Amino acid sequence: MRALVTGATGFVGSSLVRELLKGGVEVRVVVRKSSDTSSLDGLEVDLAYGDILDAESVRMAVMDCDTLYHTAALYAFWVPKSKVLYDINVEGTKNVLNAALTSGVGKAVYTSSVAAVGAHGAEEPANEEVEFNLWKTGDHYSRSKYLAELEALKICQKGLPLVIVNPGMVIGVRDTRPTPSGKLMLDVLNRKMPGYIEGGINLVDVKDVARGHIQAAEKGRVGERYILGNENMSLSEYYRLIGEVAGIKRPGRRIPYPVALLLGYAYQVMARVTKRPPIVTAPMVRIASKYSYFDCSKAVNELGMPQTPIRETIEKAVAWFRENGYVRQA
Repeated sequence: MRALVTGATGFVGSSLVRELLKGGVEVRVVVRKSSDTSSLDGLEVDLAYGDILDAESVRMAVMDCDTLYHTAALYAFWVPKSKVLYDINVEGTKNVLNAALTSGVGKAVYTSSVAAVGAHGAEEPANEEVEFNLWKTGDHYSRSKYLAELEALKICQKGLPLVIVNPGMVIGVRDTRPTPSGKLMLDVLNRKMPGYIEGGINLVDVKDVARGHIQAAEKGRVGERYILGNENMSLSEYYRLIGEVAGIKRPGRRIPYPVALLLGYAYQVMARVTKRPPIVTAPMVRIASKYSYFDCSKAVNELGMPQTPIRETIEKAVAWFRENGYVRQA
């Protein structure tokens, strides 16, 4: 059994590689020659140099692989040119999945996001059947992931045995870069968050997400999507829990939505001048103020996805960030 993993140097991808190797699977990974591969150090993987924007390099990499895991994406809520999000997340996905279709892989798993599902409130957690509703937020990451799913389903209809997985907010160990999810935790740990906007998120351990990918390949129904999540939690509850685990005060000031939105616009203007990422943007404020709660029972019941207690996940993540120098000394 040989699996190809795109995005293997990333947070979810590198965790997936580790879980596949534990199961005795041969793993080939697509990496650019300029990629930082430190997250794969010590792992016995077959390196295939290429780029998901280069269709031919992906076609060569997927040859003689039984399973494809397409985790590669640009996970960012601000980039100087939004087109790059669509190039990587939409066009790159088309390249990878078309290569898998022509090579005849036995199963393909595409890593989407709950951002492609939307934010549907706290009263009734959303499942896989709801309609995407974040278009008007102006967030290009959410839009690109939604459009990528549409393209993935078109390729599935052509005959690719594809399963889509939609992870929630993934946290845990080895978030080396870190991702926006890891940075949020670090902002609390490093006391860089003077205040917060209230909203709701679904949190999940990165190792559980990796296992969910493998179970999706083994048990997932072709053409279906599975929300890989765990616990729904308000942002204030999340920050309080990080504070309890770390022994620090959580951000204490709740910022009114109109004020936060104005700050988002102001930071966007500054970013255009400085070319540096803004602290927050208006689309980020719009999304953060929503309750993105999800019903994850489909993945649990059909795939057997693990559900590590979120407090335990936060404890591991905080310890890892501290041990690896991401948290400044008080």
